[in-house]
Amino acid sequence: MLLAIDVGNTNIVLGLYDGTGDKAALVRDWRMRTDARMTADELALTMRGLLGEYADKITGISALSTVPAVLRELRVMLGRYYSAVPKVLVEPGVRTGVPLLVDNPKEVGSDRVINTLAAHHLHSTACVVVDFGTSTNLDVISAKGEFLGGALAPGIEISVDALAARAAQLRKVELVRPRSVIGKNTVECLQSGIVYGFVGQVDGLVRRIVDELQVSEPGPVTVIATGGLAPLVVTESATIHAHVPDLTLLGLRLVFERNMR
Repeated sequence: MLLAIDVGNTNIVLGLYDGTGDKAALVRDWRMRTDARMTADELALTMRGLLGEYADKITGISALSTVPAVLRELRVMLGRYYSAVPKVLVEPGVRTGVPLLVDNPKEVGSDRVINTLAAHHLHSTACVVVDFGTSTNLDVISAKGEFLGGALAPGIEISVDALAARAAQLRKVELVRPRSVIGKNTVECLQSGIVYGFVGQVDGLVRRIVDELQVSEPGPVTVIATGGLAPLVVTESATIHAHVPDLTLLGLRLVFERNMR
């Protein structure tokens, strides 16, 4: 079984795949909080606890980390606890098959590269991947599977935290859809601004990206949402076509298979 490990700034997502190629199926997935102070031993112990009965069935590992401190400990953990298991840690030098058509390819996060690989695997059209994580990433992919660049914006939770910290009479609220756009109390007003504000931001950016993209690459564009906070926005968005929660895990499986050939 293949263990996919996606270390983000807020959460670490684990996915367990059974089978290979088109027959591969995501059996289970887990989510844990990212702690940049976590050691390799703590990471291994926590993961083993989550994996439970599957812990001794791992036959391959594919991993990435967008947190440098955790990347270092992840590398140590894989060498210490999974030395005999075939593994791929996504970093420069790993074959992804994704051309990076940007000014400085070294600046592109490994998660954005892996999401590009997965989106192109799922769709033969040009794509825009909207990843709702710590930041809101919009990644633009050509119909050939090339990473063309994109846009980055503060994430939903970051914005909520900043608002609560800087406004004395406002506080953090549950991130859910309010009963109406016009809030009748402070909580609903905040929820409306957060939910519909981010919907407007994403739809506005996507429309501009698609208009600019079709100047050089006419044709359909598929807009895919992923990330932990995507469900908050997907149902309200006018531009998102598909919600793929496990997009990064899928990309990790694909890059593992590519490098094990």
